[in-house]
Amino acid sequence: MSIFTGNANPALADEICNFLDRPLGRSRVTQFSDGETFCVIEENVRGVDTYVVQSTCPPVNDRVMELLVMVDALRRASAGSITAVIPYYGYGRQDRKVAPRTPISAKLVASLLEAAGVNRVVAVDLHAGQIQGFFNIPFDHLFAMPTMLDRHLREYYTGAVVVSPDAGGVERARAFSKRLNGTLAIIDKRRERANQSEVMHIIGDVEGKRCVVVDDMLDTAGTMCNAARALADAGAASVSASVTHAVLSGPALQRIEESPLYEVICSNTIPLTDAGKACKKIKVVSIAPLLAEAIRRIHHSDSVSSLFI
Repeated sequence: MSIFTGNANPALADEICNFLDRPLGRSRVTQFSDGETFCVIEENVRGVDTYVVQSTCPPVNDRVMELLVMVDALRRASAGSITAVIPYYGYGRQDRKVAPRTPISAKLVASLLEAAGVNRVVAVDLHAGQIQGFFNIPFDHLFAMPTMLDRHLREYYTGAVVVSPDAGGVERARAFSKRLNGTLAIIDKRRERANQSEVMHIIGDVEGKRCVVVDDMLDTAGTMCNAARALADAGAASVSASVTHAVLSGPALQRIEESPLYEVICSNTIPLTDAGKACKKIKVVSIAPLLAEAIRRIHHSDSVSSLFI
């Protein structure tokens, strides 16, 4: 078994290798002066089970291309198998046609990965679970919830109100509230246009209670911060957030700093920028143990489903 990484999140790949007690595979991913991606695999992989750890996070297009070029290099080097470990699956929000003459880019990325030569995919907290069906190869969809609970939430938020920021996240919030022995609340919002949202009202009792808003990703933070203000206005004792993917684009950090949020707990599927690391409200939980265990079980043909409990 050999584990390789692109330039998206080498620190996470190093952590995974430490847990598996294996060295990181030798490779070099660079760009020509015109921006073309180039890759060299610097060790023999003939017949070897290979794993490429690469989040397709900003800059998304560069990271996707790096992953595709690395997979092509491994396939042409006669790797025994190629598993793409994609902690954050970019283009995941474009999983259906939302208007006439628009693409389904999540399916396009799936087709590109298969065409490049990927034999299996591992991802964490897809924005839409049906993306698994876009692939004709084995797909392991992992969930960060057990890691988030064990590392932080269970210690500080047992009995809290778990809040879904929209109707689509109710199932996720219900699962969190069940494991935290807490109650459930839902934010009813109306989205006027992309990356903008307006909070309408709250379904559930939050007055005088600790609240933790859970979501799969935090992009511009508009929805999350509006939800935090609505909860604070409704009399919540404190408001925190728990997200898997901290995209934090545009004005996200400024919004978080200016919001009533006490803290934002996120995983390291996406590496924080220097500004993100400087934000005292953001706390990072590593999912390296989860991904390392998944890789170990896949390599030894053991069950992966028990990781979902």
